[in-house]
Amino acid sequence: MPITIKADIDNPGSLGSMLKWHLLEDVMPFWEQFAIDEAGGINTCLADDGTLKSRDKWLWSQWRAVWVFSELYRCIEARPRWLELAYHIYHFCSQYGWDRAASGWAWRVNYDGQILDGYESIYVDCFAIYGLTALHRATGDPRPLHLACTTAHGVLKRLEMPHDQIPHAPYPIPHGARVHGIAMMCSQVLWELGEQTDNNEFRAIACRLSDEIFQRFYRLDRDVILERIAIDGSELPSPVGTVIVPGHVIEDMWFQIHIARARGDTDRVDESIRLMRRHLELGWDDQYGGILLAIDADGGEPIDWHFADMKLWWPHTEAMYGLLLCYDLTGDRWAWDWYRRVHRYALSHFPVHDVGEWSQRLDRRGTPVNEFVALPVKDPFHLPRALILSVDLLKLKDGNG
Repeated sequence: MPITIKADIDNPGSLGSMLKWHLLEDVMPFWEQFAIDEAGGINTCLADDGTLKSRDKWLWSQWRAVWVFSELYRCIEARPRWLELAYHIYHFCSQYGWDRAASGWAWRVNYDGQILDGYESIYVDCFAIYGLTALHRATGDPRPLHLACTTAHGVLKRLEMPHDQIPHAPYPIPHGARVHGIAMMCSQVLWELGEQTDNNEFRAIACRLSDEIFQRFYRLDRDVILERIAIDGSELPSPVGTVIVPGHVIEDMWFQIHIARARGDTDRVDESIRLMRRHLELGWDDQYGGILLAIDADGGEPIDWHFADMKLWWPHTEAMYGLLLCYDLTGDRWAWDWYRRVHRYALSHFPVHDVGEWSQRLDRRGTPVNEFVALPVKDPFHLPRALILSVDLLKLKDGNG
């Protein structure tokens, strides 16, 4: 299953064909060969070579996989197998994963659905909304959409709480802090659900969270988006309050571009594009290449983020799609030049040749490492999502959609 990476990346048609080939012939065969658990759900505790480490299932990963298989079916090719797999995971999660006591989704279940860890993270709810909305969008089935709305109403109640009281695994929230991650994820998934259901409440809260990102987490004096601020909107002391996660900002800015375009807010689109470029430039490692996981807003040490100098796969995949989106919207050469740089680094460092997927963790010099950073899983999400979105964008740009 060799990785195919050659393409004329100055030609959108050639690039789109290469990325589609990589998605369909390299990446997805890995997951279909090694990950599907006939007992239900998808196995994600996998080594880079596909070796199964555990059949425990983190709902975080399960719901993200529902998004991937649903959007593969809807956007790339209407293969019945992909819809079958989306439902396979959906049925497992919906049957076993709901924590009734918490009115939210469990953190981890075992292979046969027994809850091992109950409600521990609002992010699992976000990914459930995301996957369920995508499944409804692909099929028109009302059941996933109803479950997405039930989940969202629980999220709305939690958003009324101080962030440091919201279950937020796997990332600790310092006492008295608000975190960028909650605003970015909830704005994206509530907006998509609001659009799918024509629900103004969900859309209004998504817009409020979007505004908070630009009005509170954005700091004009440094021209950056901080990962944590105080509850009252002031800055927390260094190093807790000066962390920037460039990949989060890059990902969030394409979220915000999608929302702002739907709202007709061209100024917000322009600002999102500018901030994506700004944080890519801040996070790029000029010595070894690649995007650093975390940096300090003032250039200081230490950086209060685990594995700050690692190069993870997901910031690079988010940048690849985000930059293609920026170039499509603006035609600006900087976006294309940065895309080429990120593409070349990512495709020369992350793919695991003869297996078909990417290594998810590199050290600063670009050598694969085995330490897990957030969860002990190999997640089927950021890479296929970026490829799906990029192929769909390039297909439309090339006039073949």
